[in-house]
Amino acid sequence: MFENLGTPEFIALLLLALLIFGERLPKVISDGMRMLRGLRAMATNATGDLSKELGTDIKLEDLNPKAFVRKHLLSEEDEAALRKPLTGIYDDLRGELNTATKLAAETKANVNAMATATPSTSTPAAPIAARFDDAT
Repeated sequence: MFENLGTPEFIALLLLALLIFGERLPKVISDGMRMLRGLRAMATNATGDLSKELGTDIKLEDLNPKAFVRKHLLSEEDEAALRKPLTGIYDDLRGELNTATKLAAETKANVNAMATATPSTSTPAAPIAARFDDAT
């Protein structure tokens, strides 16, 4: 959450908090920590209640709807059936990518072989000077 928060930004936020809250800052921090502890306790109680109701062990990460459905409602066979079409497409794309990689390597080898085989003795053509009328 705070990956991009460096020392200068943290100091600026601290100074801003001091300007806004002044002498009340320690009380505001303690109130914020108390609220955070309360939220954690509520989340723990909610997961405990859900675990009791559903009869399974639920963690806080399981409250994500996708993870919850995958872990508690779908059997392994159902999940495999849902993944089967995507697996086939993935395998097809992987095969095409491998083919394209091989063709690119062969083409590069052929171009390198042609470039090193015999240097051209002819002089390259002189570039044609562009005229104003050609551009319009």
